[in-house]
Amino acid sequence: MGIQNIRPMADEVAGLMAARFGGAKRGQQPDLEGVMRKRGGALPRKLRREAMFLVQADRMAGQPKLARQVDQDRLLRAHKALTAYLRPLGQGARLQGGFIRWASGVVLGLMVLAALVVWIMLQRGLI
Repeated sequence: MGIQNIRPMADEVAGLMAARFGGAKRGQQPDLEGVMRKRGGALPRKLRREAMFLVQADRMAGQPKLARQVDQDRLLRAHKALTAYLRPLGQGARLQGGFIRWASGVVLGLMVLAALVVWIMLQRGLI
């Protein structure tokens, strides 16, 4: 593992955080520093510390002399811990959540319609 792997690791974690917590505009690849600034508080404290280490390593990746000073073992552990935490919310869970939101909207609409029908029937004296 070399210094060229730091940026892809940070981008992967940023994408997972944006998918899980939001904080990125549609169609844009967020950077980890921006996602941490907007939604970093949603992570547990230990993982927030690891994410901040990854942000610092990402900043240092721009300078080759500084990037060689990054602790590669800790970087790998931080990436592995963050991806293990953020990955379980996959496409299936997002689709299921979307279906539940859609179904609840339909049920609410039907309840309002039923209440309106009952109110009209009461006003006309049918019940």
